[in-house]
Amino acid sequence: MLSRKVGIIAGLSLRFNSTVAQNAVKRVQKDVVIVGGGPAGLSLATALKSSPIASGLDVTLIEGQSMDRLKGWKDRVTSDKYENRVSSLTPRSVRFLQRIGAWDHVAQDRVMPYDEMKVWDGVSGSRIEFDPFYDGETTEIAYMIENSNIQQGLSERLNSLGFNDIHDSAKVTEIRQGNWPTVVLDNGLEIEARLLVGCDGQQSPVRMFSGIESRGWDYGRFGVVASLDLEYDNSRAVAYQRFLPSGPIAMLPMPEGHATLVWSTLPERAKWLQQLEPKAFCAMVNAGFRLEPVDLDYLHKMDPADTAAIFDEINWRLDNTPIEDEVNNLPVYVENLQENTRAGFPMRMRHADTYVEERIALVGDAAHATHPLAGQGLNMGQRDVEFLLEALETAIGRGLDIGSLMALEPYWKSAYLPNHLKLGVVDKLHALYSTDFWPVVQLRSVGLSMVNSSDFLKSLLIRQASN
Repeated sequence: MLSRKVGIIAGLSLRFNSTVAQNAVKRVQKDVVIVGGGPAGLSLATALKSSPIASGLDVTLIEGQSMDRLKGWKDRVTSDKYENRVSSLTPRSVRFLQRIGAWDHVAQDRVMPYDEMKVWDGVSGSRIEFDPFYDGETTEIAYMIENSNIQQGLSERLNSLGFNDIHDSAKVTEIRQGNWPTVVLDNGLEIEARLLVGCDGQQSPVRMFSGIESRGWDYGRFGVVASLDLEYDNSRAVAYQRFLPSGPIAMLPMPEGHATLVWSTLPERAKWLQQLEPKAFCAMVNAGFRLEPVDLDYLHKMDPADTAAIFDEINWRLDNTPIEDEVNNLPVYVENLQENTRAGFPMRMRHADTYVEERIALVGDAAHATHPLAGQGLNMGQRDVEFLLEALETAIGRGLDIGSLMALEPYWKSAYLPNHLKLGVVDKLHALYSTDFWPVVQLRSVGLSMVNSSDFLKSLLIRQASN
């Protein structure tokens, strides 16, 4: 029985600008069709095939890009180069990857756990610091890892399970509604899905087909990411984040004196940063953690092509800016920008009204998108997979149709509220720190100092962020 929203669009299809091959149509039926071969899609496929309860399901994964890049990835990468698509995995996410057998296939020498975090207000200087002993023992806050490392680990685990029902380099040209949703690929294959799962990103075709609304807003900020080489490796696993009125700048540790940067800022400033010569970009990153906001405002008005003038201005201002205990309070200076790793992307918040409809489930970015300031995006997707797996295992145990709303609604009930709360917290943090209005600055500074003075509150915050 179709649900109300899917029933409204019954008989309609979502069509894309692509030409379906004119060869004979081949139709197959599958229990679960996963659209999207990113971390969320691969995690779901791995979780299902490694589950003692759900492994008997007939699963297909569809990915629009070639997945050949994941084959032999460990052998091709070098210890001095890191990709710019990096995530901060919480301990819970790591435990889930361990549970489904994927963590053992990850290149561990390219994973950087960190147990210290230093966060401060760029206007008032108020700080909060999470050290290794905030809870009485050394506790990892998160694990920095390249997204490709996660994906290749999941891919290797799927290979070890004998799973090869993957259609990569396959574009979805149409999704039709019948008794079951039918996914049409550009090679002419049509796949009927007892359960169709959208792990296909913020512009999810599966979500659009389902008719589920996704609401939210753009932040008017762009994130600039890059892989960096530091002047030296001080063997300290510390994450640094400074909140500026234009947006937070974060430097997160990677192995052997490398780091990854996420600088959220105004669109025009993001464009300016990407136009800088690499050495000038590194100088601006160093300045971003050290100079006052008014100094940074001035620098962003300079000609991005005038590298010598930018260097002179930054050096003069650094020489005249008092810095307290730089070694312990600030990240190591950036020495080099790794080639082809500087990129930008828009910041936005989105949340789907529901994650499920009859024979439809949404996971990861297809269901929600958040500002990266708390590093929760990929972790929320991993928790979606965990909850969906639990719902499907329960449905199988009870003899339910896995595509029915009765089987899927427990997933939505488990995942929606925690995600909604995290989206709200991140959104409020962004609003709180995106102003230099002095009464607000004073209020947030008092709050930050109070939290920093309480080990209990810091422990509570870390536990919530890690869960």
